[in-house]
Amino acid sequence: MSEFADRRGADRRDADRRRRRTSARRRARSLLPGLAGAVLAALVILGVATIELKAGRPPICPCGTVKLWWGVVQSSENSQHVMDWYSFSHVIHGLLFYFFAHLLWRRWKLFGGRPATWALPIAVAFEAFWELLENSPFIIDRYRAVTISYGYSGDSVVNSVADIGFMVLGFLLAARLPVRASIALAVAFELFTLAMIRDNLTLNVLMLAWPLDAIRAWQAG
Repeated sequence: MSEFADRRGADRRDADRRRRRTSARRRARSLLPGLAGAVLAALVILGVATIELKAGRPPICPCGTVKLWWGVVQSSENSQHVMDWYSFSHVIHGLLFYFFAHLLWRRWKLFGGRPATWALPIAVAFEAFWELLENSPFIIDRYRAVTISYGYSGDSVVNSVADIGFMVLGFLLAARLPVRASIALAVAFELFTLAMIRDNLTLNVLMLAWPLDAIRAWQAG
């Protein structure tokens, strides 16, 4: 009995060591941030909110309320609340940022792979830069001129912060999901928003960079 108990104890210890090694390998491959990375990402988001407030962006919807969801694209309240149809695009941003971070710093070992530790705050910084650019007069006027967002006036600060939050959600999902599941999720979101509002991330980028009258007419449908 003593020999059997010893053998069982040794087996359990071996299994524990294997689990710890597997967990360590997963952490090494993962691009999830430590405490310092999470704090830095939060500070970047706070910085964006501060810059937008100082630039005169409305903190919340000028209507005076904050709604969890707003689903009417062609309205003055679009991009003013917490969630809208374009929140799905920001989740896709996070999936893409994770893919590129993994490619650059895990697979290609660019800069020795050292930036991988800061992958999330770097992604947040890129998303924050887009939020600031998107709310600049140049991009606001561009949206009005070449897309169906005729009345677009920029985002509220609440919406900008939420957009970055949805990007972070996409990044965290990509860290946990198998690659095929991340791809399937991105495609599903693109097809879903295309069906619901005749717009998605792909068309948004296309219409900003290379507007096509045929697509604009179809979207206005």
